[in-house]
Amino acid sequence: QVQLVESGGGLVQAGGSLRLSCAASGSIFGINAMGWYRQAPGKERELVATLSRTGNTNYADSVKGRFTINRDTAKNTVYLQMNSLKPEDTAVYYCNIKATTWNYDYWGQGTQVTVSS
Repeated sequence: QVQLVESGGGLVQAGGSLRLSCAASGSIFGINAMGWYRQAPGKERELVATLSRTGNTNYADSVKGRFTINRDTAKNTVYLQMNSLKPEDTAVYYCNIKATTWNYDYWGQGTQVTVSS
């Protein structure tokens, strides 16, 4: 069974930093992409950052220059470094892995990030 375990969320002041991590376990048999999504109260889940298996990155305009997505392939772990946090970054952040097998999506349980002004 595949499981994605997220950690690193919390409460920070505006301008602060957090690093989220997502560790995947189980037999995935290949990953097309890894990414982070977030969902703020009253809003739909939105893409934050993605990282393809070839190393290509993509970021939402709202986080460009502030957030960085990285991975540790040996540990099958993806990270999201969040700097210069703003109150509008407050959301539940979800890790996503898109597997090559049937292009199946795996999701983490979500971790709360709250940024106070």
